[in-house]
Amino acid sequence: MIQAKGIEKAFGSLKVLKGIDFSAEKSEVVSIMGASGAGKSTLLQILGTLSTPDAGSLVIDGIDVLQLKGKSMAEFRNRKIGFVFQFHHLLPEFTALENVMIPAFIAGRPKAEAEAAAKTLLTDLGLGERFTHKPSELSGGEQQRVAIARALINNPSVLFADEPSGNLDSKTKEELHRLFFSLRDKYGQTIIIVTHDPDLAKMCDRSLYMVDGQFVSE
Repeated sequence: MIQAKGIEKAFGSLKVLKGIDFSAEKSEVVSIMGASGAGKSTLLQILGTLSTPDAGSLVIDGIDVLQLKGKSMAEFRNRKIGFVFQFHHLLPEFTALENVMIPAFIAGRPKAEAEAAAKTLLTDLGLGERFTHKPSELSGGEQQRVAIARALINNPSVLFADEPSGNLDSKTKEELHRLFFSLRDKYGQTIIIVTHDPDLAKMCDRSLYMVDGQFVSE
């Protein structure tokens, strides 16, 4: 599903990624660990097409994504990739249902279809009674589940998660961790998770460790 080779990235004179090779199979859950500043989030942003590497190649679901530009890249990202971040980035003026529907509208899906898909996802994530609630009316765990539903609304091939449970209490964190694997089993996404949490890493199919812009062990 993902094949990255020789990924390099520098910010000024600071070389953050030093020739990273990375691959993930369809429906595989892979965690990336490492100390702050190791390059984890930078790699995730490149794999997720939010940032461009200085060197290297990246193929996702058979597409050479570094050759995509402008609208083609935006369409690929909207349809093939979902993102979940530590902070949910929900739009406060919209309800849970409306927040989830936004990527579907961007993809040009009809309102009735988008609404049905959003309701199904929210119900699957235990939020069937929260459709009309705004983010301020939801707990932290509920907000993160809305963000996950939003990431899944267009049935992406890959879900990228950057410290998805880093802002949650221990009980909610455990529930979210189990949720990722139930999602993989139900929807078949490849899931790449950057985390500091060893318990989450142990649950994954593979766990990679980064030091100074390189993988050092698996």
